[in-house]
Amino acid sequence: MNKAFNPELEKKLNWLRAAVLGANDGIVSIAGVVVGIAGAGVDRASVALAGIAALTAGAISMAGGEFTSVSAQKDAELASGRDREHVTANPWIAAWASLIAFSAGGVLPLIAVLGPWQDQRVIVTAAAVVIALALTGWWAADRGGASRRRSILRNVVVSVLTMSISYLIGSILGVTVLA
Repeated sequence: MNKAFNPELEKKLNWLRAAVLGANDGIVSIAGVVVGIAGAGVDRASVALAGIAALTAGAISMAGGEFTSVSAQKDAELASGRDREHVTANPWIAAWASLIAFSAGGVLPLIAVLGPWQDQRVIVTAAAVVIALALTGWWAADRGGASRRRSILRNVVVSVLTMSISYLIGSILGVTVLA
């Protein structure tokens, strides 16, 4: 069954996509960086430096990428003859949603890895990330009307793979690469 075009729904879905992508990417990217660096056995200050640099670069990159891609979508909508009032793509909303969501998501693994539990920092970070991504998966499914189970599973599997591979690389290469 083909539903009629609904501009309000399209705007909601554009914002939702940018926010979910930003939050998930922030959580997974920063977790991958800090767990990989922690796996190399470096000190807390080095993990903090790498995490903050990755958080800053990632947030700006996500916002710029969203702005660019959604601008292209808007241009395509206009070029295909859609009236300006019916264009659903808003590059600024997508960019800000992505920047804020990436930053909010990325702060969590950074806080977790830098907490007072340094002997258990990788395990605590992994647990915090799995919980956060289960929550973002649930929230995205709830807002989009999709399967919560599938959304949660998808988020968690991607994060566990990312952190595992990053930790393994950090453990294998160690601090000799960083020196």
